[in-house]
Amino acid sequence: MKAGFNGLKGKEISLISIVLMAATIILWSWEKTPGLTAFPPPQKPLQLSSDHLKGMGESNTRTTSKKEVKEHILSGVSDEEPKHERGLEAGKSHGIQTLSTPTSEAKRNDAEVDKTSKLEKHKACNYAKGKWVPDDNRPLYSGFGCKQWLSSMWACRMMQRTDFAYEKLRWQPKDCKIEEFESSKFLKRLQNKTLAFVGDSLGRQQFQSLMCMATGGEEKPDVEDVGSEYGLALAEGNARPNGWAYRFPSTNSTILYYWSAILCDVEPIDVNNPQTDYAMHLDRPAAFLREYLHKFDVLVLNTGHHWNRGKLNANRWVMHVGGVPNTDKKIAVIWGAKNLTIHSVVSWVNSQLPKYPGLKAFFRSISPRHFFGGDWNTGGSCDNTKPMSVGKEILEEESSDPVAANAVKGTGIKLLDITGLSQLRDEGHISRFSLTAQPGVQDCLHWCLPGIPDTWNEILFAQI
Repeated sequence: MKAGFNGLKGKEISLISIVLMAATIILWSWEKTPGLTAFPPPQKPLQLSSDHLKGMGESNTRTTSKKEVKEHILSGVSDEEPKHERGLEAGKSHGIQTLSTPTSEAKRNDAEVDKTSKLEKHKACNYAKGKWVPDDNRPLYSGFGCKQWLSSMWACRMMQRTDFAYEKLRWQPKDCKIEEFESSKFLKRLQNKTLAFVGDSLGRQQFQSLMCMATGGEEKPDVEDVGSEYGLALAEGNARPNGWAYRFPSTNSTILYYWSAILCDVEPIDVNNPQTDYAMHLDRPAAFLREYLHKFDVLVLNTGHHWNRGKLNANRWVMHVGGVPNTDKKIAVIWGAKNLTIHSVVSWVNSQLPKYPGLKAFFRSISPRHFFGGDWNTGGSCDNTKPMSVGKEILEEESSDPVAANAVKGTGIKLLDITGLSQLRDEGHISRFSLTAQPGVQDCLHWCLPGIPDTWNEILFAQI
């Protein structure tokens, strides 16, 4: 019995000695370890995650004691976190390292950040950079159809042309993808809205292209002609009206085009004289824009190819600035007049945006010409069938149309940049197959439809 007692006492003494030694080591480590002594009692509340605070049952607005900090270091995660998810986490604000892995909330936050970054990347996509790639799913509508909207002079399938490889290419941006165009999705996006093209014949091609894309190139008897609502009618003596407007009843979506080759206001100097000259007010937007802008939800402007001396003389246009004939020689040159007008119209539209916060306005960069060996009236041609785009990419960050790019810079108007990508497609023009072609005269300005303007509309769709 005595031996048993003495044996038990020895064990107790050994156990007590071990406990005291362990306690001494822990206290000595707490005082001497650099990583811990460098952590004084906080002078302000320690900011911890909500998960940690839930586990500690404390608010992050009160001072945390040294004991609580030590417990936090040792626990590493809140009581709600599974123990197997503990990993290494750095407490950077106080030089603390804790063992934990991302909490479920952190994972959700990371997912949101990743999602946001992807959206921002998509939003910042430069659609002008990229290359043309083969796509057997093209074209988006039949070249034999869409007669309800497509002018016969641009329907190359109805001409003598025999090669149609140009219909089988799709534009692929460098760092992103263009949203796949679907007519139902487009019309839904344009529900109860009006999209207006205002510009020259290239703008009319884009308008007709979009009508074909929106209908799939099929006849749509239910689509309404609402041109009268926008003053678009066939004037006496004119071969065609000054524009068209069509409404899709299913979604109350309206697509229109207004002819304004130079975008600025043009008015007769003497209304009583049939031979009068016309004042082209370089610093004043077209009257149509001023009158109907409030009815638009999407606006696409363009100009460019009518800015030449031949057009000015043929139309009897006389440059005016400030309501009077221009006397500034710098403005009198064609490029000076064009620049002034583009900047003036863009500036005016930008000034109207606060009144119409829902309006999305675009200025489309210039569509390139491809006359080789001369101009349109001096034997210039574009009759090759292999595109320039083979093996080529557009990688420049800046637009190939610096005038348009500079005009929209710093404004709420977006640049619909199609110049560079269209420059690679010289084989997509009407060329010598024009219905009105004369010997030695080719159309290397306008495009076959289906064709390049469809891509312009795909990029437009991706941005609205």
